[in-house]
Amino acid sequence: MPAAIIGKKIGMTRLYVTRKEGEEGSEIEVVTQEPVTVIEAGPCFVSQIKSTDRDGYDAIQIAYEDVKARNSTMPLIGHDGKAGISPKRFHREVRVSAEEAANYQLGQAVTVEALSGVLFVDVIGTSKGKGFAGTMKRWNFKGQCASHGTERKHRSPGSIASHATNRGFSGRPKKGKKMPGHLGSEQITVRSLEVIGCDKDKNLLWVKGPVPGPNQGMLMIREATRLYKRKASKVAKAS
Repeated sequence: MPAAIIGKKIGMTRLYVTRKEGEEGSEIEVVTQEPVTVIEAGPCFVSQIKSTDRDGYDAIQIAYEDVKARNSTMPLIGHDGKAGISPKRFHREVRVSAEEAANYQLGQAVTVEALSGVLFVDVIGTSKGKGFAGTMKRWNFKGQCASHGTERKHRSPGSIASHATNRGFSGRPKKGKKMPGHLGSEQITVRSLEVIGCDKDKNLLWVKGPVPGPNQGMLMIREATRLYKRKASKVAKAS
């Protein structure tokens, strides 16, 4: 199974986790309270298998969450129908090797067991949209002085004329200048979150800390692609 799956954010809660701390031989058990996000991970189904000969690379496509046919499109309905599955709402690709791709079949189920033995995961989601936001909310500007003399400009970014490009070429501010604008609703990847546990019967996964997006938002969960030394050593010990 690929170490990746599509899921849905259920919400946050807390778990009491028993850990062993101290040097080997004199370890003690410590109960800690961990903030966790509950994710409904799968079940997903293999909707397409890609190969180097036909597509230029090897990958499998997984689909998640049933959708009524009237809320889907004819191309997607036919695409999922070729795999022998009902129409799905979300489709994502997972890169695999040619040898691994040969182990999959169209319509095969991918459950939370695909992440069994994985200690750290990357979670990809779409952050909450905040609409059009000012500089204080978008960029954490401190605003103008709050004393007398400032009139109805307390949350203004201030002068931007001195931030224009080279004199004589244009009077526009440089690209990337921190200004009011659209905030949120972007793809966010939170890396190396610790997997606290899972419930294979209910397809639930518990990861430490928050993940992007609102409750019921779609998430892509994959095995962590890069780890710091402390986490990498923990994975090495477990293997």
